[in-house]
Formats: sequence, structure tokens, C-alpha cells
Amino acid sequence: MHGSEIAIEVHDLSVAYHKRPVIWGIDFELPSGHLVAVVGPNGAGKSTLLKGILGLVPPTSGWVKIHGQPYHKQRRLVGYVPQRESVDWDFPTNALDVVMMGRYGHLGLLRRPGKKERAIAWECLERVGMADFAHRQISQLSGGQQQRVFLARALAQDAQVYLMDEPLAGVDAATEAAILQLLSDLRREGKTVVVVHHDLQTVADYFDWVLLLNMRLVAIGPTQEVFTAENLQKTYGGRLTLLADAAHALSLSR
Repeated sequence: MHGSEIAIEVHDLSVAYHKRPVIWGIDFELPSGHLVAVVGPNGAGKSTLLKGILGLVPPTSGWVKIHGQPYHKQRRLVGYVPQRESVDWDFPTNALDVVMMGRYGHLGLLRRPGKKERAIAWECLERVGMADFAHRQISQLSGGQQQRVFLARALAQDAQVYLMDEPLAGVDAATEAAILQLLSDLRREGKTVVVVHHDLQTVADYFDWVLLLNMRLVAIGPTQEVFTAENLQKTYGGRLTLLADAAHALSLSR
């Protein structure tokens, strides 16, 4: 699914909480096979955009297509890694079982996971460096380890499109390196990966596309074209003084 095929198409998407708009009028087409950073200030609607694409929050307007079909028809093609803070880590289950949950969409309602699913789950844990922790309760894992387990669960889905909400937030250096390796592997396999990301200093190093958001879409496209000081100013407004270093570093790299 390389090349010009559109992985995600969003048209006039608006979402409101308690009648207060969070994102509105979002329009874009994202070709498949890119690693995309979603960037914007706190409260810009970045997590809401991901949830809107996934249908986890009801839109007040608009529609979403995944590889040309409505999301509800393509659910199996989409993997999601939520923010770590939104997960109940006290749920009594181990790492292997969490990853196996990623296979349920392939099984249908009545089939139970068997040897094949178990083997896939083990393989996914190995890919994120967590095979040694397969039988460890998730509540006993560190934050970085928990994040890796959730990435393994998304991998087990064998999706075409991955939406990840701040997978690099608050993780240790080893976990960050493992996640970045995984993201680049997925892109090389032709997958589309959309990542909410906070560190502006690393956007140009890690991502080949960027989506700039502040309740409305500011810009989307290849990082070299879109991640400019001018667009950052539009996205962050008066708060940009804190980001001058990022913009300066970007101008030097051109």
C-alpha cells in the first residue's frame, strides 16, 4: 500500500465537548507509507483528532475514510496506542495477554485465540524487547515497559494505519530508541503511522511528514516544506518565544 494511495481522508471533521468546539473544519488527505508528527500547543485538540478519526468521540460534523472506506468498515486496518495515563494499569492481566488482545479483531466473536495468535503475540513482544516480561503483571512494569507492551499490542493487530498518542512521552532513553526503531520499521514496511509528538526539537529528525494543529488545521505535508518558523508561529502564536530555538535550528538545517 505504498505511493499515492490515500491512507486517511478527513473531511470537515469537527468535535465538541459540552458544546465547546475542540477541533473544527479539519480537512486533509494523508498518503500511505508516511511517519507523521501531530504537533500543536496544549489544548489544540491533538488527542481529540486521533479519537475523532477512530470514532471514539462523536463528530459534530464531517467524515473519515481509511483506505477509501468508512472507518467502521476498516477497523481491522487501524491500530491505536492511547496515552499511558488513560489506561487502567491495575487490571489483573499479564503482558502476553495484553498483546493477544490485539488479535481479537482477526478472530471474530466466537473463536478463542490459539497457538497462531500466541506465536504472533510472542513475536511482537520480542520486537519491542519485552519477551522476557511476557508473564509479568502489567501493573508491575515500569512506564516505559508498559508503553512497549501497548506498542506490541498494536503490532499484533497487523494494521495498515497506526495512531499513537504521545508514545514517547516520559519514557526512558532505551524505550525511546526502541520505539523510534519500531516506527521507522513500520514506515519501511509501507505502514502509515500518525504520532502525537511534543518535542519540536526532534520533529525534523524523526518524521517525514508533519500535521500542525491548533483547533483548526494549520498545515500538513512533508516536514521539509511544512515545518517552518512561519507555520510554527501560526500554530503557537504568542507562545512561540519558548520555541525560537526549534525554529532557529530548523532554519540552520535547511
